[in-house]
Amino acid sequence: MTRPNGWRALRHRDFATFIVARFLTAIAAQMQAVAVGWQVYEKTHDVRNLGYVGLSLFLPFLVLILPSGQVADRWDRRRVVTSAAVLSALSAALLWWISCGEWIGVWPIFATLGLVGSARAFAMPASQAMVPNLVPKDELGPAMALSSSSFHAAVILGPVLGGFLYLLGAHTVYLTVFVLYLFAIAFLFWARPLPRPALAPSSNRLRQTLDGIRFVLSKKIVLGAISLDLFAVLFGGATALLPAFAHDVLHSSSAGLGFLRAAPAAGAVLTSLFLASYPIQRNVGVWMFGGVALFGAATIGFGLSTTFPLALGCLVLLGTGDMISVYVRHVLVQAETPDAIRGRVSAVNSVFIGASNELGEFESGLTAGWFGLIPAILVGGIASLAVSVGWSALFPQLRTMDRFPGGTQKTAADDEEIDEEVLDKN
Repeated sequence: MTRPNGWRALRHRDFATFIVARFLTAIAAQMQAVAVGWQVYEKTHDVRNLGYVGLSLFLPFLVLILPSGQVADRWDRRRVVTSAAVLSALSAALLWWISCGEWIGVWPIFATLGLVGSARAFAMPASQAMVPNLVPKDELGPAMALSSSSFHAAVILGPVLGGFLYLLGAHTVYLTVFVLYLFAIAFLFWARPLPRPALAPSSNRLRQTLDGIRFVLSKKIVLGAISLDLFAVLFGGATALLPAFAHDVLHSSSAGLGFLRAAPAAGAVLTSLFLASYPIQRNVGVWMFGGVALFGAATIGFGLSTTFPLALGCLVLLGTGDMISVYVRHVLVQAETPDAIRGRVSAVNSVFIGASNELGEFESGLTAGWFGLIPAILVGGIASLAVSVGWSALFPQLRTMDRFPGGTQKTAADDEEIDEEVLDKN
């Protein structure tokens, strides 16, 4: 996106419609996340329930993500992503129905979030593996940059819009999310993936499903990178506690929560734009561990914040550190993965992402219930710093790595951005 010819990828109708659909689903997911978090805490004032939100998303994700990788490699990826969007739309409709009636407790919300987690399990590997099927190989880099940029824009706008719409009621947010998913489904129907390599014939379906795990385990540096990210974010899941922090510490409204949730994404976007122009070329390992250390330090700073601007700034730095580690991780994973198993390897990567995000939210909710809101955030930040130090000793080849394998600098700037969703940052 930083090059003048980067927009040429939009000439391909299938890719353009996919980008629009991805933007709509991402902005819908972010709006829904703000509404669910604020609604659950507003109704219960129990930080443990914020942890159960993450657990409700993670459990079905954990069960389904590896089989979904094989589905992404065996079935039409457009249909897989479309089916996931349909399930997400139905989930939004259920949340709307729950919110329109008399409050009946949090468990119906948790059950509905289980459907959301199931949809994400199938959508993540299929959508990540889909972009290379929509554009020619020589335009893959700009296409991935555009895909990432659209996603980051959604991650920034979604929480803010969701926070302001919540002022009109949770049902307003969920209805808007439902409509956005309907539009996304319509665009997905127009996108037709290009031919892709088929799975090699095999009667052993379990072996094929586990191919992604074997691939990751065979790459020591890749294993170190993704496990570092897993445990650092697992212990540093301060974003899960944002509804409680905004309500009890900053005394803010749902609109303030929206800005807080958007702050890490803003930091990630600024960092990704910088890395797109000035990609990491030397001291890769140092950058990786430095990013995790910055993530932990920013988490500690956020926990000590007592004003809205300071909390916002710390969350921006948190997103910056996370983006740096994600940059390295996705280069290592995507650059060496054949397309025939990209879905299954992406599924394994998604397990680590899901575990670090949703399971990290569960861990943060529990520790906040045990020790209190602020101590839980501080302990999480300290633990992230400890993980950075410990992994540098466990994986010295990652710590001392100077350049990316194969000298893939150009792909680095593109591949890293495809999956930062996550970040999400979701």
